[in-house]
Amino acid sequence: MKGTAPAGVTSEQEASRWVRAMFGRIAPRYDLANHVLSMNLDRMWRAQTVKRVRHILERPEARTLDLCCGTGDLLLALDARSARPAMGSDFCHPMLTAAQEKITRRKRECPLFEADALRLPLADGALDLITVAFGFRNLADYASGLAEAHRVLRPSGVAAILEFSQPGNTAFGNLYNFYSRKILPLIGAALSGSREAYAYLPESIQKFPTAEELAGRMRVAGFRLVEFFRMTGGTVALHLGTK
Repeated sequence: MKGTAPAGVTSEQEASRWVRAMFGRIAPRYDLANHVLSMNLDRMWRAQTVKRVRHILERPEARTLDLCCGTGDLLLALDARSARPAMGSDFCHPMLTAAQEKITRRKRECPLFEADALRLPLADGALDLITVAFGFRNLADYASGLAEAHRVLRPSGVAAILEFSQPGNTAFGNLYNFYSRKILPLIGAALSGSREAYAYLPESIQKFPTAEELAGRMRVAGFRLVEFFRMTGGTVALHLGTK
């Protein structure tokens, strides 16, 4: 498997179009659905991510990009700790529109640009930090996504990938799987108006590499000092890798 594989999709191009259209449909209610479905734990996951990369954010000249930034929650959390404005990128225009509205309301100055995570309009070695929260799983090609993140980082630059994971075959894991497969789609559909989107979510998590496998793929892509930290019983993992 190269990347995300929505049901009925047979090529990387189709997968990319499907994901872009799906996120475009749910953008207006995306934040509400995230907070409710995670029981507000998504705020803690982002805070932990910022904490782990704070030493980079505080460097006076550090350049940061939040990839697949969606409506901008992680981007704004990064920017609040950054010595210079953090940038955000996404390939879904309605998500960027929502992010810009949020940035404007909070009187921040985070530059945004629309781009595919597999083909960023950035020079080699342009960034000190690249983050992606719950977006890497949706890429059409994981290896290409890691290679592109590696390309745009400077030597000693860091990639931070916050993503859903699989808690394993435990009592908690079984309970979580029941929630994600049976309950989450119903609540997500009611909040967002798109049952399809929230049926895709648990399927995409099940198909996504385990935390150990993703760490291995980061090493293959050239990252060193790769480590990951599990949160909330292993349902989420934060991966860090250094160029």
